[in-house]
Amino acid sequence: MNFSRSLALSLGEIAEPVVTRYRLALLVHHLYSTKVYQGEVLDRLELEHAGLPEFNRAIRSLETAGILKDHPNFPQRVYQLLGRKEENPEEVACSIDPFCYVSHLSAMSHHGLTQRLPSKLFLSGPDAKQWKQEAEKQMQKDLGEELDIYTSEGLPPLARINMTRIGKTEIHHFNSIHWGAYRNVRGRTVRVSTIGWTFLDMLRNPELCGGMRHVIEVFEEHASNFLPAIIGEIDQHGGPIDKVRAGYILDERLRLGDPAIEKWVAFAKRGGSRKLDPTEEYFPAWSEKWCLSLNIG
Repeated sequence: MNFSRSLALSLGEIAEPVVTRYRLALLVHHLYSTKVYQGEVLDRLELEHAGLPEFNRAIRSLETAGILKDHPNFPQRVYQLLGRKEENPEEVACSIDPFCYVSHLSAMSHHGLTQRLPSKLFLSGPDAKQWKQEAEKQMQKDLGEELDIYTSEGLPPLARINMTRIGKTEIHHFNSIHWGAYRNVRGRTVRVSTIGWTFLDMLRNPELCGGMRHVIEVFEEHASNFLPAIIGEIDQHGGPIDKVRAGYILDERLRLGDPAIEKWVAFAKRGGSRKLDPTEEYFPAWSEKWCLSLNIG
């Protein structure tokens, strides 16, 4: 079998709708290094390892054959694959960035918590420093002892690709040191924040979740169905202000009594200027128990 055919067949095994330069380079490097595809020896691969010229030549060959074409939103960085189904922005985003996940209003929609259809795709992921650290770990996992060879040959590293739009969908990317909890969606190349973390996001960034009034509506309609997950996530990862906001909504507003919620009263701070809605101005109406300005009108 020749190299071009083995590379085309390798691409056919990829589940994702798109492929990045890094993912392509891994395939090229592996085929050159092993000189075998599914037990069949590859013909005429004289070099011990692929370098950047061999990688670029492979890309041009795949493009000429119509197997690859530049993704219109990410030219020369991401490629569409021949014969794949119509692109889903969530799947494309999670294929391009291995450390991002669907969050905020988009996650609320995914979990059936809101009837609002987001006009943007909301994604979350680690900040720049942590992303780089995760990329280094991923490359070590992907390449093992071959990492130094791969790097010395000048092949593309795993690099963050700025996503502002996928097709007609605008992307809103939220980066944080609080890299949230997410799960993989079965049968799809999509990661989405867990139900507990989605409720925590609502308290921290209501402006990305339809506004605080909508957040409270969602709590009123759905919180009782997911109370253990909400309490568990806020208990473990919520800060003092998250516990106070959640405590006010769950206890004082919804009357969902629970010993864990009652413990959060210890985080209420008298004489402060804490607000229920972090995006709005302080308003002189408050919860005495939770020491919180009820600034949503």
